[in-house]
Amino acid sequence: MNDLLLEIAKNPMARDLVKTLGLPLPIPEPLRRMKAPAPPRVLDDKVVAYAGIEGAVTRAVARTLALGGAFPRLIGLTPSEPFQALGEAYGRPAIQLPDVPPEKPQRLDGIVVDATHFARPEDLGVLHDVFNPWLAALGRCGRVVVLGRPVDADMSPAHAAVQGALDGFIRSIAKEVGAKGATATLIRVQSGAEGRLEGALRFALSARSAYTTGQILTVTNAVADAVDPGPETRPLEGKVALITGAARGIGESTARILAAEGAKVVLLDRPEDDGPTSRLARELSGGMILEDITAPGAADRIAEALDTEYGGVDIVVHNAGITRDKTLARMKRSYWDQAVAVNLTAVLDITERLLGGTLHDGGRIIGLSSIAGIAGNRGQTNYSASKAGIVRWVSQLAPRVAARGITVNAVAPGFIETRLTAAMPMAVREVARRLNCLGQGGQPEDIGQAVLFFALPESHGVTGQTLRVCGGSLVGA
Repeated sequence: MNDLLLEIAKNPMARDLVKTLGLPLPIPEPLRRMKAPAPPRVLDDKVVAYAGIEGAVTRAVARTLALGGAFPRLIGLTPSEPFQALGEAYGRPAIQLPDVPPEKPQRLDGIVVDATHFARPEDLGVLHDVFNPWLAALGRCGRVVVLGRPVDADMSPAHAAVQGALDGFIRSIAKEVGAKGATATLIRVQSGAEGRLEGALRFALSARSAYTTGQILTVTNAVADAVDPGPETRPLEGKVALITGAARGIGESTARILAAEGAKVVLLDRPEDDGPTSRLARELSGGMILEDITAPGAADRIAEALDTEYGGVDIVVHNAGITRDKTLARMKRSYWDQAVAVNLTAVLDITERLLGGTLHDGGRIIGLSSIAGIAGNRGQTNYSASKAGIVRWVSQLAPRVAARGITVNAVAPGFIETRLTAAMPMAVREVARRLNCLGQGGQPEDIGQAVLFFALPESHGVTGQTLRVCGGSLVGA
């Protein structure tokens, strides 16, 4: 189902007509999404401004921009090491911006501010000093990234308050820049884990995060070093990825994205979906397992098939899910049981079995939650409960498998344009599309790109987390 307002936004003449007539229509900005496979340098020719202090974070930022192909611009910093050396090596010299922007400043594709050293309330003034003059230069579909520290028990209350203030800042600025299709992300970096920042920063600055805004990622040293860092291009080459519920929608899109990045995708779906599953498997030169994941012994059969045919698995994407909607007073017990069995029980059972040896060390486990599991939803107590369970499950499982180099994360989609949302009543669908910072629904590929980030070797600093891909939904935290 096409979004009429988004179609108007893509037509300059129609967009100008709406403005001329003064019609009260919230015209969203068309988003620039990553094409699969991604180019070797995902930030190629992006102009990214950075404000910070010399230190480990600055070195990580300089490296990320250089290797990503970006042109660095410095706010309040001179082009010293490491920007000088990397600029010469990659032909992207850093240039210092003036203290006061010119009348027509250069367009910026991203603004990154290092707030890891903020410890007193007055330090927060740096955010105003950077964004107040320069935010107007942020281009359409630009990126705002703030780098902070995780709040821990060793911090003084004042220090924790200042770092905690960054949460409210990033969610608020996401709402201010959303009209131009821009996004905002807070990345908390554990002291000593700056070397693992690159993957998260690259995701936040690139088109992979087109529908991810107002969100927080935390980078730590919790997970053992990755066994294999992977090649620079097609980084999933040689990896086996299992995707459940892969025949259609988000599962299909995710399979296409992972396959484009080199993975051998194994598509798992119900026996009755043999047709679309087998067609997609042939198209992607992948494999196929037909199994009802709630059937007795399903986890054992899935593990045996992966061991026998593929020598195990490296990436597990728990995408399969169902809704059985009714208000609780009218809900059949069978509706409750079905939603929990598919969305939660099967995920736990299959993962437990695969961790017995089928999932390789350095592997990735990615669950699909939902903003309904975070904010709740009327008529979906069963679905919301099961999806909230995924959030807590990843946070508890992650430390238990970290020593094996395995990460466990979840993606929580918001309103995504699929055949299920297309079946909604028009008024409900239209309201759901607009209730986020970007003013539009997401696409299945937006979820696939978030899954890809968690599947990449470079994401080994991120585990136990749930990333909302919802356009900055105004519902929930």
